[in-house]
Amino acid sequence: MEKAKKVEYVDVLDEYGVKTGEIVTRDEAHRLGKYHRAIIVIIINGENKILIQKRSKYKKKRPGMWDVSVAGHVSSGKDSISAAMKETGEEVEVTFMWNIGVKDFRYMFSYLCKETFDDGTIENQFYDVFIIRENSITDASVVKVQEEEVEEVKLVSPSELRKMVDRDDFVDRPIWDEVIDYLYRY
Repeated sequence: MEKAKKVEYVDVLDEYGVKTGEIVTRDEAHRLGKYHRAIIVIIINGENKILIQKRSKYKKKRPGMWDVSVAGHVSSGKDSISAAMKETGEEVEVTFMWNIGVKDFRYMFSYLCKETFDDGTIENQFYDVFIIRENSITDASVVKVQEEEVEEVKLVSPSELRKMVDRDDFVDRPIWDEVIDYLYRY
């Protein structure tokens, strides 16, 4: 029996990232090019390696490409930090040494992504980017993945990440230079 797809609603934003009061489905936001908010979470271990995920080959956009640890939409009525916590628990289930909470997510920056795909999907998304450090992840095999979303995960060093980004093995996001600089600083 096929699982029914859950309809996700998002808050529509103006071109400055401020809520307009309008609420639409995520699919409608992408079909009409409505601005909305999404999150990225970058999980870093005690060896300063980043957990990356390979998107499922069944994903509609960018199947089989490497990507950030976690990414997702901010549901209507929610804020970015609660979306980051929810998506971290759904996409890549990590057994943290403690119960993760709001205080564990370090906000890095936000950016606007405007992109149109061949199928007509229009992404006008304001991304909020967070970092979380978890020293207990020494091997990617301890990470459980949501198989519909994620094909595989692995830990990579900053230099490995740079090589993968330069080879275009990754989803094209304008964050990699900043993330790699962060990894070298801390």
